[in-house]
Amino acid sequence: QVQVQESGGGLVQAGGSLRLSCAASGRTISTLAMAWFRQAPGKEREFVAAFSRDGISKYYTNSVKGRFTISRDNAKNTVYLQMNSLKPEDTAVYYCAADRNLGVGTTISGYDYWGQGTQVTVSA
Repeated sequence: QVQVQESGGGLVQAGGSLRLSCAASGRTISTLAMAWFRQAPGKEREFVAAFSRDGISKYYTNSVKGRFTISRDNAKNTVYLQMNSLKPEDTAVYYCAADRNLGVGTTISGYDYWGQGTQVTVSA
């Protein structure tokens, strides 16, 4: 059974930075497709960034390109989301997701394993 746990959320002013962490257990992340999604109040959960299972390809939603970076540390079995130049519209609960069978994906339905989420609040 794969489990993922997010951490690193918090309150930051616009223009600031945060780094989210997603620690995986039950399987090494080198065998998983990993992604970050977010859900703002009153909105649907949306894709943010993803790592292909082979660790070669990265994907980002347009609104975060150039500001967010997804990375991973296989030794720590952890995936990160570095968020720079944060904007109030980035405020959301951020979720880490993983899947054993997916090569890479940007849709919610593609991922079987989800964390509880971590709150990111960006003040104006």
